[in-house]
Amino acid sequence: MDELEKMLLMQVADLHKVPDGAYNIRKNGGGDGRRSTEHIKIETKTDGKSGIDIFIQPNTKNESVHIPVVITESGLRETVYNDFYVGENADVLIIAGCGIHNCGVELAEHSGVHTFHVGKNAKVKYVEKHYGGGDGNGENVMNPTTQVYLEEGARLEMETTQIKGIDSTVRTTKAELAKGANLIVREKIYTHGKQFAKTDFTVDLNGEDSGADVVSRSVAAEQSSQEFISRINGNSACHGHTECDAIIMDGARVTAVPELTANCIDAQLIHEAAIGKIAGEQLIKLMTLGLTEQEAEEQIIKGFLS
Repeated sequence: MDELEKMLLMQVADLHKVPDGAYNIRKNGGGDGRRSTEHIKIETKTDGKSGIDIFIQPNTKNESVHIPVVITESGLRETVYNDFYVGENADVLIIAGCGIHNCGVELAEHSGVHTFHVGKNAKVKYVEKHYGGGDGNGENVMNPTTQVYLEEGARLEMETTQIKGIDSTVRTTKAELAKGANLIVREKIYTHGKQFAKTDFTVDLNGEDSGADVVSRSVAAEQSSQEFISRINGNSACHGHTECDAIIMDGARVTAVPELTANCIDAQLIHEAAIGKIAGEQLIKLMTLGLTEQEAEEQIIKGFLS
């Protein structure tokens, strides 16, 4: 890889070298390196779709999978399907993410469809970062779709971050939880210019004692716009919480729609939504320490999204 591609890998996957463990690196629509391990197998799809199948054996512990994507070709548009099959009692880390550097005038787009089948009592931490750059006029578009199926006692923790430079994104997540399963989502988004970001969560709490905690934090600056939609359906004796906190700046626009449906008398569901500007007293306090107003805003945003 050249220096630009290495920079993208560092931004989206914190990789400075070939990672330990299993990995699959995708570059400009093709493969650029793959390794399976004794307990984690990565195979090219055979159903005609572009993408990979990742098989994680039962009881696999303390192992990781890296599946980053980098795009440096203007005009490249792709849809990739990655399916994860996580065996019972496994406990693994999965790091994904996509970086686009578009120096041309054509739109560059990556749409990733990730499906997780998480076995009984298995645990997965999933980290996904999106980053865009380039000095051309072409737009950077990313539309991630995540489908989650958690078996009894399974747990999936998702950390998703849109770092910068994504002109348009529609982020769709759907999850179905069995008895005692848990889903934890922490989303962070920053938009500026005329960028648009939409998040659409749907969680079905089907099993007794299943639970979901979905939290989104975002900053919308300049003329950008954001939409946050979160639906939690309590179909059993379960517990669910969804929260959206947003800072709005300049001429930006933010819409938050938390939606709860209780289909069981013992479903315990909570939603919260807060949208507001940076408090004046926060700016003043930092400016008295010697920061400019812009520097103070940057520090507040950094702390809010950390």
